[in-house]
Amino acid sequence: MRYALILHNEEVRREDVPAESWADAEAGFERFVRELTDAGVLADAAILHPSTAASIVKVREGKMRVQDGPFADTKEKLAGIFSIDVPDIDAAMAWAEKCPGAAYGTIEIRPAQLVVSEGVWQPAG
Repeated sequence: MRYALILHNEEVRREDVPAESWADAEAGFERFVRELTDAGVLADAAILHPSTAASIVKVREGKMRVQDGPFADTKEKLAGIFSIDVPDIDAAMAWAEKCPGAAYGTIEIRPAQLVVSEGVWQPAG
């Protein structure tokens, strides 16, 4: 079954974080990706730019409307996504616990309903 581990955390600027802490976080994510890869469960992953780099696209009455971010009025923002293929929610929770982002943010686990495989939508599990 495919699950998304959706990382939410307070956005910080690199210059506001001690260099050692930033290096520790990068090393933690490298280790986490290596563990997911070695276990054969990593489907895809992305760490996102801050919400200030986001744009929203809407189509209303046939016309595209674009609005630049940020949008969410909360401290925590969408920071990244890991897509993993594991047998069940317990396995997904075990991987979420290992994610370095769980130590300073939150990890939302959401099962995928459909995934694209070879250009075609398929049931996720």
